[in-house]
Amino acid sequence: MNNRPMLTQREAAAACGVSRTTIRRRREAGDLPNSVQDAERGWMVPVDDLLAAGFRLNAPAPADPATGAEAGPADPAGAGGQDPAALRAELDRIRAEHALALAEARFGQQLAEAEAGHLRVQLAERGARIEDLQRAVAALTPAPERAALTRAPGGPAVPGQSQAEPAPAPAPAPAAEASGSRRRWWGGRA
Repeated sequence: MNNRPMLTQREAAAACGVSRTTIRRRREAGDLPNSVQDAERGWMVPVDDLLAAGFRLNAPAPADPATGAEAGPADPAGAGGQDPAALRAELDRIRAEHALALAEARFGQQLAEAEAGHLRVQLAERGARIEDLQRAVAALTPAPERAALTRAPGGPAVPGQSQAEPAPAPAPAPAAEASGSRRRWWGGRA
């Protein structure tokens, strides 16, 4: 058995300058393996375990939120020894940076939306131009091949977009016989 004293969780927290919650968490994590539970005093933590876990004894104790105990007098220079005016100035600087970043993001979004609108207009103009060219090609193409060039009504005229397959061109009619008379399939004469 060791000859160092055993401390309650509250005493260990005060001696190490940490909260009781920190001591409890470290005990539950197994960092204080020789801790024992006493029926009268609760968990007892050996000083050797505290030192082995990396705690420093006789460190200044923070306020324990569970007990509502007050720490010593308030730090006159503010939290962490910093001047409140300096903290306010830092906060104002960070707020200004944040506002600038938001403004830049909004401006970038507006530019992207304007560019998207411009591209939509260009796409519509080019689609109309393609339709005009398709009509011109259809007008200049002989009749039997014209059916293959016409697009389905309502289908897009822009390349790269899905479009209905054109109907196959009808087969050209067979040339009339030179003799002038043909037999019909039902056997009659023309």
